[in-house]
Amino acid sequence: MLLSGTGDALGYRNQLWEYCKSGPQIHKELQELGGLHNLAVCLPDWPVSDDTVLHLATGESLATGESSVRGAAGPTATNQITALSLRLLQGSCPPPALVLGTSQLRPGEPGGYKIPFNPSATGCGAAMRSMCIGLRFPRPSELPVLVAVSVESGKMTHNHPTGYLGSLASALFTSLSVRRVPLEEWGSLLLETLPLALEYVRSTDTDVERNVEAWDYFRQSWERYLSERGLLRGAGPAVFPSPYSAADRDVEYGRWSLDGWAGRSGHDAPMIAYDALLGARGSWEELCSRAMFHGGDSDSTGVIAGCCWGALYGLAGVPTGNHSHLEYRGRLEAVAHSLHKLAWGEP
Repeated sequence: MLLSGTGDALGYRNQLWEYCKSGPQIHKELQELGGLHNLAVCLPDWPVSDDTVLHLATGESLATGESSVRGAAGPTATNQITALSLRLLQGSCPPPALVLGTSQLRPGEPGGYKIPFNPSATGCGAAMRSMCIGLRFPRPSELPVLVAVSVESGKMTHNHPTGYLGSLASALFTSLSVRRVPLEEWGSLLLETLPLALEYVRSTDTDVERNVEAWDYFRQSWERYLSERGLLRGAGPAVFPSPYSAADRDVEYGRWSLDGWAGRSGHDAPMIAYDALLGARGSWEELCSRAMFHGGDSDSTGVIAGCCWGALYGLAGVPTGNHSHLEYRGRLEAVAHSLHKLAWGEP
């Protein structure tokens, strides 16, 4: 939870880097600041974005101890509205689909967490807040629950497969991080989980035909990516382009995108985070270079990559200044302890 916030704040840089289209420019500015190891990620210059605020809201909903889909839905919907309202009051600019979806929630009413299908809700607003679901339901036996909760949580604001399957990907990858499943297997395991998600959607959704019609873009995008990396069958090592500089990554990430804005959609935000984790090879600095410092939606890719990194490696190799005075640190740590206790039954 803590490093998810750090990854968000680094990629965001108070809106300066979130909207920067050039990875090389970000790297140049980073060096002018003294490099990653000299950054003190704290207010006022390094706030977290709406990504962390909404991730925290999701985590605090799950920390109530309710493990059923319907039971968790009410608190999650309420917390999402509260969190987004806070960011709007603070002058933040969340994506339109996120604002629209949240405005349609009706906490307290039967089915009030469900919103209509939205053909434009393909963004990453669900993917960037769902990693905590993987912390709450990490066990292999809990996969059906993880699927149901991540899909419903995503659909609360992004009722389109490209949007809410991003929520599933972030939750699944975090659960795999916790269980130390080899990174090379994650993508193929995601593909194996998609039929389970479709079965769930078919059993519960009122817009089944529209969901099925829009389903394949997410799957096909991931199949293409995994094929290019040599990971379609879940065995490595991953094959990367050479060279693969910041400029090269901007081109590559843009090629994966839905609308030319790398990491902005539900399929490619977890994809870029995953690619960065594969290429980091145990280096926090390399992870940040690939996931947080690129031309695109770098806070959303950073928040996902940071969370998975923390679950895999903890704080090892992370400069203290990157996290010691992070905004919301106390609440992030508190919800992490609560989720750990619920998941594993340990103090």
